[in-house]
Amino acid sequence: MIQKKETPDHTYGAVINALPDNLRKIILSIPLVIAIGLEEIRIRQGRPLMIYSNGMGYFLSSDGKVISKPTNPYIVTQEDTRKVLELISNHSVYAFEEEIRNGFITLQGGCRVGLAGKTVIDNGKVSRFQHIISYNIRISREVIGAADKALPFITQGDQVLNTLVLSPPQMGKTTLIRDLARKLSNGCPGFSGLKVGIVDERSEIAGCFQGVPQNDVGIRTDVLDGCPKAEGIIMLIRSMSPRVIITDEIGKVDDVLAVEDALNAGIAIITTAHSHSLEDVRRRPILKALMEKNIFQRILILGNTLGTGTLEGVFPGLTNKNMLDRPIR
Repeated sequence: MIQKKETPDHTYGAVINALPDNLRKIILSIPLVIAIGLEEIRIRQGRPLMIYSNGMGYFLSSDGKVISKPTNPYIVTQEDTRKVLELISNHSVYAFEEEIRNGFITLQGGCRVGLAGKTVIDNGKVSRFQHIISYNIRISREVIGAADKALPFITQGDQVLNTLVLSPPQMGKTTLIRDLARKLSNGCPGFSGLKVGIVDERSEIAGCFQGVPQNDVGIRTDVLDGCPKAEGIIMLIRSMSPRVIITDEIGKVDDVLAVEDALNAGIAIITTAHSHSLEDVRRRPILKALMEKNIFQRILILGNTLGTGTLEGVFPGLTNKNMLDRPIR
């Protein structure tokens, strides 16, 4: 049974505390029906304050009214963006240097704040931000039971099948694999719990704060937070003896080599990639090469025909044989 945590205190409270008083007052004034479905708060210096809720974008006025067009919206000031940085970094930007360099800061409760602005490049890589003028506060919500529809297709007895989850952005890939981690780790009727390792490069799956998962990823789960996927997979193999490794958004050559190392060690892999279809996968060289090695025994495709997170298709490897008669949500 799916149990969606609509506005959990540990998540929503952390988001509200990350806002200056004037922006906090605006967000707290939005109608409850929109607040319940809140997905993102977009703060861009010199431009209208926006939110996204249930897949729809809205502008906000200074008194918290929701407007569909930018007619007299609240315009974010330089002081607003400065105060947001102070609050999300607990007034110590240096303590978050590594996260900031990667373009985000994770709040207590697991919400991620994306950053944009003027970067400083050293040796071809981003070394720091000189100015941060845009924030994307993404509201993290667990959907307990989201994995129920997928679990029968990716397990055989106590064996977990190597699985790739495909979908466009914001269609529920991370939500699905988070709940898969919980189910596989805790166990459920007909399935014994297994040791699970998560490589959470962007702190979105487990939503760790100071290394501690804020989301329920299971009792037998170990998390490498903020760790590059390729390195993290190898570290888990060497040190934590997982039966399953879960990670998000594979796509680099090093990621593929690490996945192969895990498979050679007898460890199952569950991962995701941005893609609209199997045809799209075939056009992307790295994913295509990975698929042609028959690494993945199951490919799951998510969409929104029945709402966000709809399981549109289940394929046994890179074939056109859909195991579903119809979409499932």
